[in-house]
Amino acid sequence: MAQYIPTLDYYSGGLPKACTMYASSECYFGLNLNPMCKPSEVCYTIMPNMCYYEFIPHDSTNPRDSPPRLVDLANVEVGKEYELVITTYAGLCRYRVGDILQVTGFHNSAPQFKFIRRKNVLLSIDSDKTDEAELQNAVDSAAAILRLYNTSVVEYTSYADTKTIPGHYVIYYELLIKDPTNSPSHEVLNQCCLAMEECLNSVYRQCRVADNSIGPLEIRVVENGTFEELMDYAISRGASINQYKAPRCVNFTPIVELLDSRVISVHFSATAPHWTPERQRLQV
Repeated sequence: MAQYIPTLDYYSGGLPKACTMYASSECYFGLNLNPMCKPSEVCYTIMPNMCYYEFIPHDSTNPRDSPPRLVDLANVEVGKEYELVITTYAGLCRYRVGDILQVTGFHNSAPQFKFIRRKNVLLSIDSDKTDEAELQNAVDSAAAILRLYNTSVVEYTSYADTKTIPGHYVIYYELLIKDPTNSPSHEVLNQCCLAMEECLNSVYRQCRVADNSIGPLEIRVVENGTFEELMDYAISRGASINQYKAPRCVNFTPIVELLDSRVISVHFSATAPHWTPERQRLQV
C-alpha cells in the first residue's frame, strides 16, 4: 500500500496514518506495537499463538533449495529475508502465503518483521525479472519528477508486451493533475520512462542496452476513473470488495483491452538507460 501514502497525505492534510496489524484471509500474523510510527518504520511482532509458523530463507543470489529448507520461528536471524509458511487451526498445512518478510529485531522472544514484497515476479521479457518492490521504486522515481509539476500518480499497473519485437514493459498511469496550467508535457513523461528504466536491475538494463532484447519502456496515461472501472470489472467477476487490491501486473486480455480503451497519451524512453559491463579482475 506504499504507493497510496502521498495521496493520503494530500487529502488528509498530513494527519497521522495508523497501521495496526499484519493479516491475511487465512490468518492473523502480527501486531504493530507502535501503530502511530511512520509508514517506512512499520514492523510487526509475530503472535505465536495464531498458527504454527515456518520460514523459507529467501536469497535471490543463490539457487532455491529443493525441497525448500524450512526455519522455525525461534531460529530466524535479524536482517535476513524469509518467505512465510503457515499451518493453521482451520486446516491449512504448510501453506505458502507468498509474502517476503525481513527480520528487524525481537520483542522479548517474539521476532519482529518488516513486510518487503510479494514473492511473485511481476514482469519478465527475456532473462530479466522485475518484482513488486523494484517496480514500486521505479514508479517512485518517476513520481518525483511529476511532483515538480504538481502531479501525482493515483494508481498504476504494468504489462509485459511480447507482441512487439523486441518485447517491452508497459506501465499504465492514472494521474492527478492538481494544476492544469502546469501539467507535465510529453517530454516530461518521456523523462519519467527513462527514470523508471534507470531504477530497474542491471539484467534488465543489459537486455535493453547490450542485447537489444527489450524495447524502450512505455507509459500509457489513462483517463481518470479507469482503475475504478477495473475494480468494478473484477467485482463483477466475483472478486471480494473487501479484499480487492489494484493488480500491479495484468495479463488477462479483457483487462488489458479495458485499460487500452482508456489511454489518452503514450510515451517512451527517448534514450537507453545507463549500463556498463562488469569487469572481472584478472588473477596473475
